[in-house]
Amino acid sequence: MVILIMGVSGSGKTTIGEGLALELKWQFKDADDFHSDANIEKMRQGIPLTDRDRQPWLQALRQAIDKALQSNANLVLACSALKAAYRQALGEPSGQVKFVYLKGSFELIAQRLGQRQGHYMKADLLRTQFYALEEPHDAIAVQIDQSPSAIVQQIKHCLHL
Repeated sequence: MVILIMGVSGSGKTTIGEGLALELKWQFKDADDFHSDANIEKMRQGIPLTDRDRQPWLQALRQAIDKALQSNANLVLACSALKAAYRQALGEPSGQVKFVYLKGSFELIAQRLGQRQGHYMKADLLRTQFYALEEPHDAIAVQIDQSPSAIVQQIKHCLHL
C-alpha cells in the first residue's frame, strides 16, 4: 500500500509522513527529494514552478509508487499533489493508494513557514500554493491544528491500520 500525504508547503507532510512511517514500520519518501536541481533553485529564488517544470518530477514519483506496489512494499510518500491532474498522474485512490490531505488555514501555515529553517521553499510562495490547490474530494482530510501524534493516530484510525 502507498499512503500519499498531501498539502501545501508547511502543512506538515514530512513530519506527519515520517511519524506515520515510523509507527507503521513502513518506508518513507519525501517528494522534495525527487525535484531536479533546477526546480529547487527556482523555488529557492521564490519562482513558482510551472506544470512543465513538474512533469519529470511527477513521472519520477509515479515510478517510485509503481515500484513500491509491484514489490508489495508499503510506502508513505509526502508530496504536495496540489492539483487534481497531479494526483491523477500519481495514481487514483484505490485499495493500494490512499491520499491523506493535511488541511489548514493560510494563517497557521504561514506562521509555520515563518519559523522553518533551512528549507528552499520560501514563505512568500505560500499564496501561489493555496491558489494552485484543488482540494481533493476523494482523500482523507485531516485538520492540522493538532499535535503531530494526534494527526498520525487519526490517519491510522481512518485507514484502519
